[in-house]
This record gives sequence, structure tokens and C-alpha cells, in this order.
Amino acid sequence: MKPIERRKYPYGIQVFSIIRKENYLYVDKTEYVYRMTHSDNRYMFLNRPRRFGKSLLTDTLHCYFEGRKELFEGLAIERLETEWTSYPVLHFDMSLGKHLDKDALNRFLHSILEDNEIRLGIAARETQDTNIRLKNLIIAAYKKYGKEVVVLIDEYDAPLLDVMHEDENLPVLRNVMRNFYSPLKGCGQYLRYVFLTGITKFSQLSIFSELNNIQNISMMPEYAAVCGITEEEMRMQMDADTAWLAERMGTTKEDVLQQLKTYYDGYHFAWPSPDVYNPFSLMAAFSKGKIESYWFGSGTPTYLIEMLNKYQVIPQEISGRKCKASDFDAPTERMTDIIPLFYQSGYLTIKNYSAFSGLYLLDIPNREVRIGLMESLLANYVRRPAELNTLVGEMAECIHFGDMDGALRLMQTVLSTVPYCENTRYEGHYQQMLYLIFTLLGSFADVEVRTPQGRVDVVMRTHDTLYIIEVKLDKDAGEAMRQIDLKQYPERFALCGLPVVKVGVSFDSVRHTLSGWVIE
Repeated sequence: MKPIERRKYPYGIQVFSIIRKENYLYVDKTEYVYRMTHSDNRYMFLNRPRRFGKSLLTDTLHCYFEGRKELFEGLAIERLETEWTSYPVLHFDMSLGKHLDKDALNRFLHSILEDNEIRLGIAARETQDTNIRLKNLIIAAYKKYGKEVVVLIDEYDAPLLDVMHEDENLPVLRNVMRNFYSPLKGCGQYLRYVFLTGITKFSQLSIFSELNNIQNISMMPEYAAVCGITEEEMRMQMDADTAWLAERMGTTKEDVLQQLKTYYDGYHFAWPSPDVYNPFSLMAAFSKGKIESYWFGSGTPTYLIEMLNKYQVIPQEISGRKCKASDFDAPTERMTDIIPLFYQSGYLTIKNYSAFSGLYLLDIPNREVRIGLMESLLANYVRRPAELNTLVGEMAECIHFGDMDGALRLMQTVLSTVPYCENTRYEGHYQQMLYLIFTLLGSFADVEVRTPQGRVDVVMRTHDTLYIIEVKLDKDAGEAMRQIDLKQYPERFALCGLPVVKVGVSFDSVRHTLSGWVIE
């Protein structure tokens, strides 16, 4: 049998012309491009998580507005567009403007202005102010080309992300960016289209001054799949690719589809919305021929860890949140908890919506994010979380085969060698650590589960067993078991369809490990 031919996958490539000219796989989003550019509103903003296709979409718009019709042959927009007018395009990529102080940020802005001046053949006029230089560039481009100007700003918030938790530096850099963007209001008569992308949503007052006509398309159902790859797109446009990956992995196409869905699917940026896959991880899996953690593995942003610490987030408080859109689709500088940042960064996504109450259900999108997030949080509980990698793998094997005693013995041995963080002399610390470890095992774990008689510390469900786990600190494990029996916790789960195993666990706050356990 002839092997299935493997295509070229644009893993990490965000340049539309390269993808098209060099015959990389391109999942057609050009119908969205046409819809966006023929809207009544000429100013648009889109926020999506990092590595979610924002830069590729911005570069596609760049090529479209330059009238490069040959790049769009065979795509949806070819049958929609009839004019292919060429406009002067200003394209600003702010992603390189990170980790900068005020002076360095101003130098960076002058540098990217100069890049656009050179590309459009416009001589710079001497000025110290970035906003004046941008205004001069817009007007000069309009006069030179006799056409309205297109302004594309990718990752507009990148210079601010790493200082988001800093009360002193954030206002300073925010003022620099507000000053730079200010001509977008005053130069409206010279502009054909303005498009901005970002991860977070800053208020118009703090960033865009009086520019109050930006249409935020981020949660509009008609643009729900403008970035990312839907299941329908994957099945229709990547069928042969899925067959190739299945052959490479030695399994069936349907099995591969299910694994891809479990790891990378589950995003919804509006409601209703199709299921959206993380495009970075999906292309990486096809490019490398295996399913692993790529998006989260490419680096957890520093600002996210800082904000986790600032808001003292504990693991069980992250997922399963019900809230109004104003609670999560909100300006990040006004947020009072972590939810807006978690949603806008892609660590939470919309899972359901009630029209009656107006409440959205937010949860972790998929396995890749859940595992990556829990590994990051584990660093708050032990100083060397890498020491637990072997533990997690060996414990997973024990629990899969129903050996909870062996799993707890492993945990006792490994935890006794791992240095702990301070402030661990409370029961909740160990409860949260168990939750993280059991989640990393790939099992479904929950904490503080309500029953008619009280709350169970940890409930874990595997493929064939439900474990009810009660945690005690500096007490006998038998006391934990007596509480399970006294509160009649197993009755709460009698209808789950799985055999229930009770586990009483005791931790020693001095030795920072398990002192004993009882399993029934």
C-alpha cells in the first residue's frame, strides 16, 4: 500500500506570502477577511490568546490590502472580491517591544516607524514625539499614494504585559502607548481601515484616548472562528493529514481525531460558537508527527505567574466559574480577580451560556492546558517540581491498575526528599497539592465536593474507580477515615456507576510528607 503523502505544515510560520508561495497547508480564513474589510465599521479590535493565529490574520490583511491577488488564488475571497485595490499599509508588530523601560520603548516605537517609512519610501521628518511621527507618516502616505491608509497593529499590548502586575511601571508605559496610538483618532479622514490585535483588553480610556469607535469583534459569534481551526475545517480541509498522522502513530484516524480533540480542542470565544482547536498545537502535532503539549510548553508568560501570586489563586478556584461577560471580557487594568486575564490568555474559555440568567460557564479548555497549568501551579507547593515528574508517571501506573496503596507509598517516599515552600502548616496546602498531583495523573479530580453532610476533601475518578479522599494534618489517618464514615460521604456518590474506595490520608507538617493512610 502506497504511504500517504505528508504536506508541509506552517508550525510557527505567521507570514501569509511564505505559506502560500511555498505550498504550506493553509486553512482558509479569507471569507472572514472579506467580511471584516467590508463592514460598516473601519476600526476593529480582536483579542485572542498567544500563538492563536492573530499575526497570520494580520499579515493576511496586509497582503489583501496591497492587492496581491495572486496569493489568494483558489481561496474563498477570490469569488467575493472584484476590485483588488492596492492601499498603502502601515504594519506595526509590537511583539518585539517587551521587557522595555520608558526610554527603550520610545526608541522601539521610533524604530518600527522608520521601518514603515523605508518600506513606503517616505522620508522621515525630524521629531522627538512618536505620535507626531505617526501622524506625519499617515498623512505623507496618503498624499504620496493618493489612497487612504491602512493601519495594522499586531499585539498592541505586548509592551504592557510584563508590567501588568506593577502599580508603578504600568501607568508609565501605558501613557507611552496611549501617546503613540493617539493619531488614530485625529487622522480618521486619511484612514481606510484600522485593525488591532492583542491578548488582553485594556479600556479605551487608558489606551486609545477618545477613539470610541473601535468595534470589538472578539466575542461576536460571526467571528468566533476567525482565529484557530474548527473541527469542521479540520475534517474538511485536513482529512488526508489526519490519515497521515494516524499512519505515523500506528492507530486509526478516528482515534487520532479523538486524541487531537482531547488535547487541543474546546475553545469558544463567543456563544454560540463552533469548537475551536489551538492552531499552534495542531500544526505542531502534524509537523512533528506526535501529540504532545506544544502551546503551554512554548512558555508560560511571566506576567501570568506574577498575577497568580498577586491574587493568591488556589487550584480549585480556577475552573468551573459562572459569571457575566463583564466579569471576564473586561479591561485588565480594572480587574479585581484573575478571571479576565485567565480568559483572555486562553487558560479559561466559554463552555456554556444561560440566556435566562445571562451567566457564562468558564472552564479549562482541554487536556494540554489543564496539565500545563497544574504543573505551573505545583511550583507554589514544592520548590523543585521537576522532582515530581517520575513520581507522577509511576503513580499513574499504580492507580491505573488499582494499586492506591502503592501510589501513596511512592508519594510518601518522593515527597520526603523534596524541599517545601514556606507557610505549609495548614491542611488546605496538602489538599491542594493532592489535587494538583492527581490532576497531573490524568485523572478527574475535584476538591471540597459538597455532600448533604459536609465536604469531601478530594474526589478522584479513574476509568474504573471513584476515590473519596479525606486529608488530615498531624492527626491519625484513622480519624480521616472515621470522618468519611461519619459524614456518610459514599452515599453521595452511590449512583456514579463506579465502585467507591475510601482513602484516609494523614500528612506530617514537620517531615512534609505522608505519615500514614487507610484504604477501604
